Amino acid sequence: QIQLVESGGGLVQAEGSLRLSCAASGSTPYNLGLGWFRQAPGKERDLVASISQDGSTTFYADAVKGRFTISRDNAKNTIYLQMNSLKPEDAAVFYCAATRFHNAASRILPGLSIDYWGQGIQVTVSS
Repeated sequence: QIQLVESGGGLVQAEGSLRLSCAASGSTPYNLGLGWFRQAPGKERDLVASISQDGSTTFYADAVKGRFTISRDNAKNTIYLQMNSLKPEDAAVFYCAATRFHNAASRILPGLSIDYWGQGIQVTVSS
C-alpha cells in the first residue's frame, strides 16, 4: 500500500509562484509513476503533470507548459510541482497520484487508471 501526502498549497497572487510537494510512503515491488491532478469546482479532475519513476520522462498539460515544472527526489520519495506565473484559472484542489508500472520510464498519461490518490490540497490564486 502507498500513502501520498501533499503539502505547500495556499493563497498566492496572480503571476506569483508556489511549490507543491508530495511525499510517498509504503512499499511496492513496482515502479511508481507519480503525478499531479487538479480539480476546480464543477469541473473534472484533470492531469496537470507527471513524471516516471526514474525521472526520465514527463508529461505536462498544454495549459501549464512553460509555467509548471515537475521534479522528483527518489531519495526522499517526494515529487514537487513548481508553479510559476500562476493565473486565477489555475486555482483548484491539487491531488497527488501514483500508478504502478513495470517500466521505470513509464509515466501517468491522461485516461490512465490511478492506483493511489492523496487527500488533495487547495491552491487559490487571487487576481
